Amino acid sequence: MKYIEEFNDPERAGRLLDEIRATVTRPWALMEVCGGQTHSIIRHGIDQLLPEEVELIHGPGCPVCVTPLEVIDKALEIAARPGVVFCSFGDMLRVPGTDRDLFRVKGEGGDVRVVYSPLDALDLARRNPDRQVVFFAIGFETTAPANAMAVHQARRLGLDNFSLLVSHVRVPPAIEAIMAAPGCRVQGFLAAGHVCSVMGTAEYPDLAEKHRVPVVVTGFEPLDILEGVRRAVHQLERGEHRVENAYPRAVREEGNPAALGMIEEVFEVTDRNWRGIGRIPASGWRLNDAFRAYDAEHRFDVSGIRTEEPAVCRAGEVLQGLIKPTECEAFGTACTPRTPLGATMVSSEGACAAYYLYRRMNAPAPRGSRVPQEEMNPVG
Repeated sequence: MKYIEEFNDPERAGRLLDEIRATVTRPWALMEVCGGQTHSIIRHGIDQLLPEEVELIHGPGCPVCVTPLEVIDKALEIAARPGVVFCSFGDMLRVPGTDRDLFRVKGEGGDVRVVYSPLDALDLARRNPDRQVVFFAIGFETTAPANAMAVHQARRLGLDNFSLLVSHVRVPPAIEAIMAAPGCRVQGFLAAGHVCSVMGTAEYPDLAEKHRVPVVVTGFEPLDILEGVRRAVHQLERGEHRVENAYPRAVREEGNPAALGMIEEVFEVTDRNWRGIGRIPASGWRLNDAFRAYDAEHRFDVSGIRTEEPAVCRAGEVLQGLIKPTECEAFGTACTPRTPLGATMVSSEGACAAYYLYRRMNAPAPRGSRVPQEEMNPVG
């Protein structure tokens, strides 16, 4: 009850908003990195409550959304093979590949199963020694430790029928790529608190200094986000560009040493393609040489798959913060949660799904205009 009261305090929200309004003197554009933060912002109408000078740009922080099309097609190819049990978190099953999704593969007879942990998939491999069990290992730094632990346990148990299809991505190189892109308007970042709870904050000071942008580590409750915005705006108004931890109840500067140790033991840094964005150097992980035998991409020889994104889907521009979902011509018409063209409409953390779910169906108003109070999304 104390937690609910602390992070659902309208008076505190009002004070934070008043302080932001009293501080801001010119337009600023901030990017929230995480898709979970995006959903909280849209659900509670935080972007509409902020003064018109403060714009929130939605970042690429949805692991389902940035999993590249060629990896989805590799998953479909593996899942359709006889003798394979393909395991995944549920939000990946409806992500469209080139011509189908994992639900379609399951309907056509593939053994596709939803699990809640990679260790569930590991248990399936232990109980089914005659089947090849593959876990779809996607995600940012938050899911990497558990996936590393699953492979570590598989080797310890001598299970040779377990493997990972790996598509792990890392946040700091993505921030670097966003800031280096032509036309970038981002002037500050709300960093993802759950990522920093694993990795710490050591990679952010150099980014903040190089690009002269504040980076505020932020949680996911509405008050967390408002506090992050308040700190970022204060820095921008003062000409500062520091890393601040506005999420100390979950994040320490050094991160989680045990999780970091497991990642370092199992994975190595690699270049990685991001769906709709392209190849970002050193932005992902893959299994290192000691654990390469558990790499499903090599085990099933699907490394040669090449794909092309559908031209009508502008999810890549959404992921880069170049457009809002409603600026895509297909949004809400050809592309809906029932008929998604891209992962940003499928994922529970996708920006397009958030806009559709919370009925943000119109193109954004020009900067300087505001949505009337009675038309704003209700908080909660």
